[in-house]
Amino acid sequence: MTIDFDLSPDQAALQKAARAFADERLSLVEGVIATLPTPEARFAAIEPFYQDMVHAGFLKALLPVEYGGTAMPSLDFALAAEELTRADINVPSALLGTGLGLQPIIHFGTADQKARFLPPFAGSEPLLAAWAFTETAGGANFDNADASAGVQTFARLDGDEWVINGDKHFTTNGSGWDGNGAALISVLCRTDPTLPLNESMAVIVVPGDTPGVAVESYIDTMGHRATASPRITFTDVRVPAANIIGKPGDGIEIVRKTFNWTSSIIGAACVGRMRAAFDYAFAFAKSDRRSGPVPIIDYQNVGYMLVDIKTRIEAARYFTWKACDLYDKTGGADEELGHMVKIYASELAVQVVYDTMRVVGVNSYGDQTPIAGIMEDVLCFPLYDGGNMGVRRRQLHALMKRPDYDPMLSAAGIVGG
Repeated sequence: MTIDFDLSPDQAALQKAARAFADERLSLVEGVIATLPTPEARFAAIEPFYQDMVHAGFLKALLPVEYGGTAMPSLDFALAAEELTRADINVPSALLGTGLGLQPIIHFGTADQKARFLPPFAGSEPLLAAWAFTETAGGANFDNADASAGVQTFARLDGDEWVINGDKHFTTNGSGWDGNGAALISVLCRTDPTLPLNESMAVIVVPGDTPGVAVESYIDTMGHRATASPRITFTDVRVPAANIIGKPGDGIEIVRKTFNWTSSIIGAACVGRMRAAFDYAFAFAKSDRRSGPVPIIDYQNVGYMLVDIKTRIEAARYFTWKACDLYDKTGGADEELGHMVKIYASELAVQVVYDTMRVVGVNSYGDQTPIAGIMEDVLCFPLYDGGNMGVRRRQLHALMKRPDYDPMLSAAGIVGG
């Protein structure tokens, strides 16, 4: 048996279709949002593009077949994500945020919960889901054993209802398109402030229009300009007791597996944004002389930089593919390569885009080229979705401290549990 990096005919067709969709539709996003003054206005403006992605089947791709989805493998999803994010980061981020909100249900929900919550997302409506993970005081120590630290959003059981109180921010999609809440929000909370995390950390599903859920404000981020990052408060929010995913104490494992899914997909998004910067810098170098006698690509310093940039993009792509393949083979159980891809590709993207700025020169620092905007986008990657320093490296460090840790397991491609 050989290691094969060739795309199957179906994968090649998916890649081509995603590229065409990106070129025809997502390339228009920047022009639509450019002059809109607020993050909520920009987010509302991308709804038609998200609707197009729903019609194209990208939302159904997240869902199991038995609930109306197409259960696209992570590797295939990454192929599409790279093409989509090359043209725009905002609409794919809304899709990724929805996937985050649905992952706890997909992996840990009961058959009844899946039947209640998932099928609406297989329809034709541009529904949003959200993952309410990050506390307003930060998410890096979400699993701190000190009861006064970590997650401070609490749910108490009152009869047959959970009553939730707390504050979250950077809750992507949590506002919904109109500020009245996403279709559902998966809320990380604790069910008892006196119990240890392995008995109290939980995820509870909350419809976004439930009384007591309020969008307090929007964070106007440097990049991802049309991605909604609201601060949401939960004040005596009541939902059925049956809305808890698993049981109290399962929240830590749910967080782990949820972030396992996004890790390598974010790697693909990093590759997409790096490609966008490289494509511009490459075309610029072949045509612009910078007042010299020949196009600047003829000079070794420019040519060698372009070679290095392209080499790093290729390395990030195949690392992403490897992690996605292992995620698929292990049913999402792998927790090493995905986190490594998140760290490597996100931090590489910042360096690569900076190097394209060096190729283009001072023009890249203004609005004359798209590269400054791409830099604003990639600066987010190391910080969000479980920050590299606060969450991802800590998870890998903990893995390496296990007595049964095998450094060669992932390299061998062994399907583990």
